Order: sequence, then C-alpha cells, then structure tokens
Amino acid sequence: MPQIAQFRRLNRRFEPVGAPIRVKFNPTEFTLAKNAQVAEIAIPGLDAPILQFVRGQSETLALELFFDTTDDGTGVDAKPVTELTDEFYKLIKIDRETHAIPICRFEWGVGEFPGSHMQGQWASQNVSRVSGFVCIVDQVRQRFTMFNPNGVPIRATLSVQLREYKTLEQQITQLNLLSPDHTRVHVVQRGDTLSRIADDVYGDPRQWRPIADHNRLDNPLALTPGMVLEIPPTR
Repeated sequence: MPQIAQFRRLNRRFEPVGAPIRVKFNPTEFTLAKNAQVAEIAIPGLDAPILQFVRGQSETLALELFFDTTDDGTGVDAKPVTELTDEFYKLIKIDRETHAIPICRFEWGVGEFPGSHMQGQWASQNVSRVSGFVCIVDQVRQRFTMFNPNGVPIRATLSVQLREYKTLEQQITQLNLLSPDHTRVHVVQRGDTLSRIADDVYGDPRQWRPIADHNRLDNPLALTPGMVLEIPPTR
C-alpha cells in the first residue's frame, strides 16, 4: 500500500498528540532550502570583501497539497473541500493552551527522509530526520479552483511552507561545537553527575573538579536538566 504523506502534531517533548492529518493526495514534489547568514567585511584596496560566517538559518520545506471532493458530486449537495483543508489551516493558528502555533512533523516514507543519511560529524544531527521533518508551519496559502452552483469550494490547492524546529538544548547537543581552545559544551541530562560527564569527555571520572571550577559551581551536586556546562580542555 502506498505511503501517504501526513502531519502529526507534537507536544513540547516531541511526542505525537492526537491522530495524524493525512493529505488527500501525495504531493508531486517538495523543496528543501537551507541558508547561512554571511557578513561581508569591506577592506579598502581588496578585490572582494572578506566573508565572515555569522550563523545558520532555519531549513525550510515547501510543498503543494491538492484536495478534491468532486467524487462526492458537484451539485448543490457537494461536500465542501474546506472540510479537508481547514485541518491543515489549523496548523498555523495559535493554540489556546500553549499560546503558540503547534509543533508538527511532516512524514512521508520510512527512514528515507532527505538528511537522514549524513555521516561523520553530521551524523548526530540527522536523528530527527529519520521519521520526517520536525517543524512549525510558517505559511499556508489556500487557492480554491472549483465551486458547486452555490459557490461552495470543492477543489483546492494549498501552498505550505514549513520551518524546521529545534530547541536550544537539541542544537547544542547535536552540534557539540568546539571553541578555538577546544572547550566543549554539554547540556545536562536527567541523571547526569560531574563525575559521569568527566568520564565521558576525559575518560576519567576523577577529573570532575576542573569542570566545576570552570563553571563556578558552588554546589557540584546541584545539576539541573537543561543546564549548559562548558567542558574545558584537559591540561
């Protein structure tokens, strides 16, 4: 049976909430775009400016979704196509409980989503891409192209733009950036201790004190999930 594209709402722990929203027909194509912000530093006398990387920008995914209810007739009793399209329009509306638009995951296929096969230093960044594209809906443009005699829309195309969603903790953990002095960063997880972190990064749990001193921890036992620690290089 063909895999049907669908959207899933997620809670703040990235767990599915409610039933998936299935598209009527699989899109014929989608476009992924990823940009970087680069500043130009002008130096008199040079042929071109010096380029300085500033930051990455959110990856976006654009696609068109087609909806049609003419199979149920085109007369005065025709089924409105908005019964289908409104479910997708809700994805850009503010939720009264979270006071924000919902986090979603666009799913199509199993384990083959673009970006899920990156290796090397990027391997830790592709985990969320195996099952789809975690995102917020950035834009929905609805175009209604067929109507019944009473003006009820019965065919529509939705142009949808998605923006990849990542938390600060996810990005720090996935990137595992090194500063010029090879200082690492570590996001504290539930159950972490300084000795366990020291064992992971130094291979010696007894080297917890440099981490505590570097981060000016008055109480080395008071680690809370989400805390960002700098891990200094070994001496």
